[in-house]
Amino acid sequence: MTDSELHTLKYPIGEYVKIVAPTKDQLALFISDIHLFPQRLHEAVESLSQSQLDTRYRPDGWTIRQVIHHCADSHMNSFIRFKLALTEDNPTIKPYFEDRWAELIDGKMAIEFSLHILDGLHTRWTALLDSLTDTELARTFMHPQHPTPFKIDEYIGMYSWHCNHHLAHVTELVKRSNWQSSMI
Repeated sequence: MTDSELHTLKYPIGEYVKIVAPTKDQLALFISDIHLFPQRLHEAVESLSQSQLDTRYRPDGWTIRQVIHHCADSHMNSFIRFKLALTEDNPTIKPYFEDRWAELIDGKMAIEFSLHILDGLHTRWTALLDSLTDTELARTFMHPQHPTPFKIDEYIGMYSWHCNHHLAHVTELVKRSNWQSSMI
Protein backbone atom coordinates (compact mmCIF):
# COMPACT_ATOMS: atom_id res chain seq x y z
CA MET A 1 0.00 0.00 0.00
CA THR A 2 1.37 3.40 -0.94
CA ASP A 3 1.66 6.30 1.46
CA SER A 4 -1.00 8.12 -0.55
CA GLU A 5 -3.43 5.19 -0.29
CA LEU A 6 -2.79 4.92 3.46
CA HIS A 7 -3.34 8.66 3.87
CA THR A 8 -6.67 8.38 2.04
CA LEU A 9 -7.76 5.54 4.33
CA LYS A 10 -6.71 7.56 7.38
CA TYR A 11 -8.39 10.79 6.20
CA PRO A 12 -11.23 9.72 3.89
CA ILE A 13 -12.78 13.23 3.89
CA GLY A 14 -9.43 15.01 4.00
CA GLU A 15 -7.51 16.38 6.95
CA TYR A 16 -9.18 18.88 9.25
CA VAL A 17 -8.94 22.49 8.09
CA LYS A 18 -9.99 25.06 10.69
CA ILE A 19 -12.63 27.51 9.60
CA VAL A 20 -11.82 30.80 11.30
CA ALA A 21 -14.87 32.90 12.25
CA PRO A 22 -17.49 30.59 10.71
CA THR A 23 -20.64 32.25 9.41
CA LYS A 24 -24.08 31.59 10.89
CA ASP A 25 -24.84 29.32 7.91
CA GLN A 26 -21.62 27.37 8.41
CA LEU A 27 -22.36 27.00 12.13
CA ALA A 28 -25.86 25.74 11.34
CA LEU A 29 -24.37 23.08 9.04
CA PHE A 30 -21.78 22.10 11.66
CA ILE A 31 -24.45 21.79 14.35
CA SER A 32 -26.63 19.75 12.00
CA ASP A 33 -23.71 17.36 11.40
CA ILE A 34 -23.27 16.97 15.16
CA HIS A 35 -27.00 16.49 15.67
CA LEU A 36 -27.38 13.86 12.93
CA PHE A 37 -24.18 11.94 13.67
CA PRO A 38 -25.63 9.32 16.08
CA GLN A 39 -28.44 8.45 13.65
CA ARG A 40 -26.08 8.32 10.67
CA LEU A 41 -23.58 6.16 12.58
CA HIS A 42 -26.30 3.78 13.76
CA GLU A 43 -27.57 3.41 10.18
CA ALA A 44 -24.04 2.72 8.95
CA VAL A 45 -23.40 -0.10 11.43
CA GLU A 46 -26.81 -1.63 12.15
CA SER A 47 -26.45 -4.47 9.65
CA LEU A 48 -22.79 -5.25 10.36
CA SER A 49 -21.81 -8.54 11.96
CA GLN A 50 -19.60 -8.83 15.03
CA SER A 51 -16.76 -9.94 12.75
CA GLN A 52 -17.25 -6.91 10.53
CA LEU A 53 -17.28 -4.61 13.60
CA ASP A 54 -13.91 -6.09 14.54
CA THR A 55 -12.39 -5.24 11.15
CA ARG A 56 -9.78 -2.49 11.01
CA TYR A 57 -10.70 0.36 8.69
CA ARG A 58 -7.02 0.64 7.66
CA PRO A 59 -3.77 -1.22 8.37
CA ASP A 60 -2.67 -0.48 11.96
CA GLY A 61 -5.92 1.45 12.51
CA TRP A 62 -8.77 0.86 14.90
CA THR A 63 -11.56 -1.60 14.40
CA ILE A 64 -14.99 -0.22 13.61
CA ARG A 65 -15.97 -1.19 17.17
CA GLN A 66 -13.09 0.89 18.56
CA VAL A 67 -14.03 3.83 16.32
CA ILE A 68 -17.56 3.81 17.72
CA HIS A 69 -16.35 3.66 21.32
CA HIS A 70 -13.76 6.35 20.55
CA CYS A 71 -16.51 8.64 19.27
CA ALA A 72 -18.38 8.27 22.57
CA ASP A 73 -15.18 8.96 24.54
CA SER A 74 -14.13 11.89 22.38
CA HIS A 75 -17.55 13.50 22.22
CA MET A 76 -18.05 13.22 25.99
CA ASN A 77 -14.71 14.98 26.47
CA SER A 78 -15.64 17.61 23.90
CA PHE A 79 -19.04 18.30 25.49
CA ILE A 80 -17.31 18.85 28.83
CA ARG A 81 -14.78 21.17 27.18
CA PHE A 82 -17.64 23.24 25.75
CA LYS A 83 -19.29 23.47 29.17
CA LEU A 84 -16.00 24.43 30.85
CA ALA A 85 -15.43 27.18 28.28
CA LEU A 86 -18.97 28.47 28.83
CA THR A 87 -18.69 28.55 32.63
CA GLU A 88 -15.03 29.47 33.27
CA ASP A 89 -12.69 32.10 31.88
CA ASN A 90 -10.43 30.46 29.28
CA PRO A 91 -9.99 27.22 31.24
CA THR A 92 -7.17 24.79 30.51
CA ILE A 93 -8.67 21.43 29.64
CA LYS A 94 -7.17 18.03 30.37
CA PRO A 95 -6.13 16.06 27.31
CA TYR A 96 -6.35 12.27 27.24
CA PHE A 97 -4.55 9.46 25.43
CA GLU A 98 -7.24 8.38 22.97
CA ASP A 99 -5.10 5.50 21.67
CA ARG A 100 -4.77 4.09 25.19
CA TRP A 101 -8.47 4.57 25.90
CA ALA A 102 -9.27 2.58 22.73
CA GLU A 103 -7.35 -0.40 24.11
CA LEU A 104 -9.24 -0.56 27.43
CA ILE A 105 -11.77 -3.34 27.96
CA ASP A 106 -14.79 -1.11 27.35
CA GLY A 107 -13.47 -0.53 23.81
CA LYS A 108 -14.21 -4.19 23.12
CA MET A 109 -17.78 -4.18 24.44
CA ALA A 110 -20.98 -4.22 22.40
CA ILE A 111 -21.37 -1.03 20.38
CA GLU A 112 -24.94 -0.45 21.59
CA PHE A 113 -23.64 1.09 24.81
CA SER A 114 -21.68 3.77 22.99
CA LEU A 115 -24.47 4.30 20.46
CA HIS A 116 -26.83 5.01 23.39
CA ILE A 117 -24.31 7.42 24.91
CA LEU A 118 -24.00 9.21 21.57
CA ASP A 119 -27.79 9.47 21.20
CA GLY A 120 -28.28 11.18 24.55
CA LEU A 121 -25.08 13.19 24.46
CA HIS A 122 -25.70 14.62 20.99
CA THR A 123 -29.27 15.56 21.91
CA ARG A 124 -27.95 17.56 24.87
CA TRP A 125 -24.98 18.90 22.90
CA THR A 126 -27.16 20.13 20.04
CA ALA A 127 -29.54 21.87 22.46
CA LEU A 128 -26.55 23.61 24.03
CA LEU A 129 -25.02 24.59 20.67
CA ASP A 130 -28.34 25.89 19.33
CA SER A 131 -28.67 28.19 22.36
CA LEU A 132 -25.28 29.91 22.12
CA THR A 133 -25.10 33.66 21.76
CA ASP A 134 -22.43 35.47 19.75
CA THR A 135 -20.64 36.24 23.01
CA GLU A 136 -20.70 32.58 24.04
CA LEU A 137 -19.51 31.46 20.60
CA ALA A 138 -16.43 33.66 21.09
CA ARG A 139 -15.49 32.08 24.45
CA THR A 140 -12.29 30.07 24.58
CA PHE A 141 -10.40 27.29 26.31
CA MET A 142 -6.76 26.29 26.32
CA HIS A 143 -5.39 22.92 25.37
CA PRO A 144 -1.99 22.43 27.06
CA GLN A 145 -0.48 21.05 23.85
CA HIS A 146 -1.49 24.07 21.73
CA PRO A 147 -0.16 27.63 22.04
CA THR A 148 -3.36 29.43 21.05
CA PRO A 149 -6.83 29.17 22.60
CA PHE A 150 -9.64 27.24 20.97
CA LYS A 151 -12.73 29.35 20.20
CA ILE A 152 -16.09 27.66 20.65
CA ASP A 153 -17.37 28.61 17.19
CA GLU A 154 -14.27 27.14 15.54
CA TYR A 155 -14.35 24.07 17.79
CA ILE A 156 -17.90 23.35 16.62
CA GLY A 157 -16.45 23.07 13.11
CA MET A 158 -13.75 20.71 14.34
CA TYR A 159 -16.33 18.36 15.83
CA SER A 160 -18.50 18.49 12.73
CA TRP A 161 -15.40 17.31 10.85
CA HIS A 162 -14.68 14.70 13.57
CA CYS A 163 -18.17 13.23 13.19
CA ASN A 164 -17.90 13.03 9.40
CA HIS A 165 -14.30 11.80 9.55
CA HIS A 166 -15.14 8.76 11.67
CA LEU A 167 -18.43 8.11 9.91
CA ALA A 168 -16.44 7.93 6.66
CA HIS A 169 -14.06 5.39 8.23
CA VAL A 170 -17.08 3.13 8.63
CA THR A 171 -18.89 3.85 5.37
CA GLU A 172 -15.75 3.66 3.23
CA LEU A 173 -14.79 0.29 4.73
CA VAL A 174 -18.33 -0.96 4.08
CA LYS A 175 -18.04 0.15 0.43
CA ARG A 176 -14.54 -1.28 -0.09
CA SER A 177 -15.58 -4.58 1.46
CA ASN A 178 -18.89 -4.79 -0.45
CA TRP A 179 -20.81 -5.24 2.81
CA GLN A 180 -24.46 -4.36 3.06
CA SER A 181 -25.38 -1.23 5.01
CA SER A 182 -28.63 0.68 5.12
CA MET A 183 -26.69 3.95 4.72
CA ILE A 184 -24.82 3.09 1.54
